[in-house]
Amino acid sequence: MNEKNFYQSRNQKNLEKIQYLLEELPPFVEDYFVGIENQTSTLTRLNYAYDLRIFFDYLVKKVFRGKTVLDLSLNDLERIQAYDIERFLSYLNRYSFNGKAESCSERAKARKLSSVRAMFKYFFSRERIQVDNAAKVSLPKIHEKEIIRLEVNEVADLLNCADSGSGMTEHQQAFHEKTKIRDVAILTLFLGTGIRISELVGLNNEDIDFTNYSFRVTRKGGNQTILYFSDEVADALAKYIAFKEECKDIPEGEHALFLSLKKNRISIRAVENLVKKYSRIIAPLKKISPHKLRSTYGTQLYRETKDIYVVADVLGHKDVNTTKKHYAAISEDIRRSVAGKVKLRDNDDK
Repeated sequence: MNEKNFYQSRNQKNLEKIQYLLEELPPFVEDYFVGIENQTSTLTRLNYAYDLRIFFDYLVKKVFRGKTVLDLSLNDLERIQAYDIERFLSYLNRYSFNGKAESCSERAKARKLSSVRAMFKYFFSRERIQVDNAAKVSLPKIHEKEIIRLEVNEVADLLNCADSGSGMTEHQQAFHEKTKIRDVAILTLFLGTGIRISELVGLNNEDIDFTNYSFRVTRKGGNQTILYFSDEVADALAKYIAFKEECKDIPEGEHALFLSLKKNRISIRAVENLVKKYSRIIAPLKKISPHKLRSTYGTQLYRETKDIYVVADVLGHKDVNTTKKHYAAISEDIRRSVAGKVKLRDNDDK
């Protein structure tokens, strides 16, 4: 499967999930999704569908008792008061859906409220409802969590662990010889370029250009970008590609750069698991994910360049404030660098 087909396949699966979820939602929600189709990605609409499913389930349990979700109409939407939505946010602290106990973090609450407000705003702007009480409800305050990332020595330890297999169980060691070259290449690419996990999984052999030390990625929204890599990244990729060329059982026409043991494109879950496997050995007190490796790269890049705009551009952030928000060490370094810039008295005045 080439890169274009990979993203088309993933998009098609999301579309199928949306259609399945729409069958569980009030009929007017389909009108809403059609109306926002050209302004939103398929993944965004899928997340809206999941969030709205929880919201409407709450409404028939707590507000419109005796009705089913499919019975709800736009007239019911008009009757919802701001305090109903505020109670929904409280309900999300601990609730039950399909018989399973659930709870939401501050961020999850904020996302669900954003999904609900976006729907109300759409129908209000189209004059299909006369009031938009959802707009009166403020987003929950989000308390920022500590940014978790690897320190410089831990980066080296992680790559050495993937290379040597030290600290692994016997079961892990059994597979290590088959995957270590690939795993080192994956970890090196994360730590050396700040690539997103979806971008890494979507890479194809033809996306790598060793002449210019660059590679092509498809970013959020489908835009393609050229990123560049260092000698260290080039060495790790070259070793892995050479290893693949010696494999005789890779299916003809398989374009994926990173392969599973079944010799097809590696999955996001498999990449998450391998990052977790090695990081637990070298940093057991830190919950390291592929995104945390991206944070590690972003922090190190800022410390080397001192240019927040360069970091934002390389990481693919449209807004530099997103970069500052996710990389606390950057803001800390900025504050430290300006600490002595303002002089209160000239030395001559002492």
